[in-house]
Amino acid sequence: MPTDTTAAAASTGQQAAGTSGRKKGRKGRLLVLVLVLALIGAVAYGAYWSVSTVRASFPQTKGSITLEGLSGPVDVRRDGYGIPQIYASSDEDLFMAQGYVQAQDRFYEMDVRRHMTSGRLSEMFGAGQVDNDAFLRTLGWDRIAKQEYEEKLSPATKKYLQAYAKGVNAYLEGKQGKDISLEYAALSFENDYKPGAWTPVDSVAWLKAMAWDLRGNMQDEIDRALLTSRLGPKQIADLYPSYPYSRNKPIVQEGGYDEGSGTFEAEGGSGDGEGEGDGTGSGEGAGSELGGGTEGGTGAGAEGDAAGFESQLTGLQRVLEDLPTAVGVNGDGIGSNSWVVSGQHTVSGKPLLANDPHLSASLPSVWYQMGLHCRSVSDNCRYDVTGYTFAGMPGVIIGHNQDIAWGLTNSGVDVTDLYLEKITGDGYQYGDKVVPFETREETIKVAGGASRKIVVRETNNGPLLSDRSDELVKTGKKAAVDRSAPDRGDGYAVALRWTALDPGRTMDAVFAINRAKDWDDFREASELFEVPSQNLVYADTEGHIGYTLPGRIPTRAEKHDGSVPAPGWDPDYEWTGWVDQDELPYEFDPERGYIVTANQAVVDEDYPYTLTTDWGYGARSQRINDLIQSKIKDGGKISTDDMRQMQLDNSSAVAKLLVPELLKIDVDDEHVREAQKLLEGWDYTQDADSAAAAYFNSVWRNILKLSFGHKLPKEVRVKGQCLWVEPANTTGPADEAGKVRECGQRSASQAQPDGGDRWFEVVRRLMADEDSEWWTTPKRGTRPAAENRDQLFKRALIDARWELTAKLGKDIDTWSWGRLHRLFLDNQTLGTDGPGFVKYVLNRGPWKLGGGEATVNATGWNAAGGYGVVWVPSMRMVVNLGDLDKSRWINLTGASGHAYNAHYVDQTDKWAEGELLEWAYSEKAVEDSTSDHLVLKP
Repeated sequence: MPTDTTAAAASTGQQAAGTSGRKKGRKGRLLVLVLVLALIGAVAYGAYWSVSTVRASFPQTKGSITLEGLSGPVDVRRDGYGIPQIYASSDEDLFMAQGYVQAQDRFYEMDVRRHMTSGRLSEMFGAGQVDNDAFLRTLGWDRIAKQEYEEKLSPATKKYLQAYAKGVNAYLEGKQGKDISLEYAALSFENDYKPGAWTPVDSVAWLKAMAWDLRGNMQDEIDRALLTSRLGPKQIADLYPSYPYSRNKPIVQEGGYDEGSGTFEAEGGSGDGEGEGDGTGSGEGAGSELGGGTEGGTGAGAEGDAAGFESQLTGLQRVLEDLPTAVGVNGDGIGSNSWVVSGQHTVSGKPLLANDPHLSASLPSVWYQMGLHCRSVSDNCRYDVTGYTFAGMPGVIIGHNQDIAWGLTNSGVDVTDLYLEKITGDGYQYGDKVVPFETREETIKVAGGASRKIVVRETNNGPLLSDRSDELVKTGKKAAVDRSAPDRGDGYAVALRWTALDPGRTMDAVFAINRAKDWDDFREASELFEVPSQNLVYADTEGHIGYTLPGRIPTRAEKHDGSVPAPGWDPDYEWTGWVDQDELPYEFDPERGYIVTANQAVVDEDYPYTLTTDWGYGARSQRINDLIQSKIKDGGKISTDDMRQMQLDNSSAVAKLLVPELLKIDVDDEHVREAQKLLEGWDYTQDADSAAAAYFNSVWRNILKLSFGHKLPKEVRVKGQCLWVEPANTTGPADEAGKVRECGQRSASQAQPDGGDRWFEVVRRLMADEDSEWWTTPKRGTRPAAENRDQLFKRALIDARWELTAKLGKDIDTWSWGRLHRLFLDNQTLGTDGPGFVKYVLNRGPWKLGGGEATVNATGWNAAGGYGVVWVPSMRMVVNLGDLDKSRWINLTGASGHAYNAHYVDQTDKWAEGELLEWAYSEKAVEDSTSDHLVLKP
């Protein structure tokens, strides 16, 4: 039975004896002993951290705690993995308890993220974060979040946010940093930082970080402009092919846009998903007037130094790379899977819905599993919802309630544009006038140092990002532009137009979706989900399935498609408005009986609006379509476990394309031939123990490096990777006269060619052109030159053999994909930049993984940088609408953010093996699964 703590313990959050949720046993004691021994040996800090320091921040999960502000008792039931299910009798109590419980497990993570969103990382980590803070202050996430809270959000949403903040602050009351998390104990050696109170705006601002990491094609926009330094328009078009509509189906295949009514119709319309044309995509004119107008890439009649603009964008790229990751990375190949199958094709006769968002790996995971239950759903208490939440934000982001389930994938819709701005004195040119900047001064407080002041300047197109880099200010004076551009005067700058810099209502959408009862409620709620634009899939207990694309999506003038930076001085390049919600694509109960979203094109090319020029190319989505069709042919039915197995599919689309050709190559070297034979009979499945997968992925990496990597400009190649290259704007062999030495400038996780499904499509389209200049590569040492496709493939087979010999050993019987393809989980602050022993304490891994780039089991890796895992399915879930208690879920890490707590990474081994946990929902199922029971008392 629960026991009351003393009033003092209740007010300070001290644990009652015997109430810790930490698993008991010899293993737990040994882990603590290992930690203490490591800390004893930490001479860098000259300090001894006791066992009590390690345990101090572990949450109380049994007994009872008195919280001032509750109107009634709240039950917090945790299962064997520490996942909480909260039961309350009012909305305010429910969300106050959510804030308290999330702070118990994850407050340090919450605190770091709010400092990031508000541009205050320097207050925690010192002067090394000043540049990041300056950039984030320039974006102004916290300022926009305040506007949203004050001007846009409903009274009910504000009430929930206030209750959540009250719960977080109840947890913080009376605690020192070391009582909250081990990381604060480490920080205390560096500065006297102490956590401040939580505010509702801290929660709202988190949506801006989410939107930033899911912002669409800004990286492609930068890269296309940078490529003009070495490549002409035709060559750039080769590297950004149009979407293959005839092969990879868009999301919406039934219905289409009705020109008569000006709305999107789920039935009828002009869209059938079978288009054969080239669709949108960057064609030969992609260079616009900012470069790329000729084979030389500098634009017809361009004046000034073409390298100026390239260097300017490189400076911006460096700033972006240094920013802390919020929820993911933004690059080719990254995305998410979500699909829903109607009851006509399932064992239960009711829908099944699967979701696995692909994000960068973090420790703890960005997701926090939780259930929020009103004891009796009524006007006073309206929620009975469970799923994946963000620590720091009330409500559930992905999951189900008693009536519906939903999942998210990033739509990839283009909601950002970069603008080149003509600066004159204290203003910028717009049309034939000079308009004064809007300015504000920001003070950045620095732990252990003096405060810094910055001035943020904004144009009609948004804040000047170029103000945040001395290099950008200098090189803006050299930007290459068309003759029609204004005289540069004091130079050009770069501004960002982005939908998330306008106040919105996405926080309202979270709660509206959480309490939706049917498709109409869901569609109405989704209209509030303005930023970031997401693909939303839907299923309900009545048997319906659906898809909708919400979001605040800009429209542009005909001459501006958002694919490259635009001239800010020209009004014809402004955004012209927004796509009306009634015109946005959706599907409801399609005849085929299933819907797949995996970042592919949303609609066919007949749709009248350009949503983006940079869809994912559909390798994953088409594989999921094929897997579903193979299961339901001849009346087959799909089970919950079938959905799980589809999530784990490791089949490589590019291997199916290339291996038959690779096996035709005549190889003389017996050792290379030995490796080549691994591909004979291989089923293209990238299991962790597969030697064939290891060799093929090495061959694929070397094909990309030889064909494209050595011909791309230094701005997009791996940092420190130096090459003697041919003169700019040719793709001829690099041993021609006049070659120059250039070193890469981009981080290994962001460099090109990254090997994502865009590169699958590039290579697929070049396969028939066996004499393309892309297939040329020079002789290096004893490695032969190549003048056509098959010669380059032979060279790649050779290079891969000796690369893996160096990495894995000469004996191919010892090779495996998992030895190359490893996942490390690093704490996102002190685990990456802290002292060595602190990294040892906080970080975990490695795990040897199967899967790969652009596969359904998308354990992504960047082919330019190596084989290590860069992003992962950050969670996996399958919701069974026939019996919600038969739903299954898993998280990348565990519920706890406390190192050496039993629930720090207790789900990771099962996640790596592809297992799913039971997901209790009904009150009885939750009670049966309860390991720890805590009562929060008023």
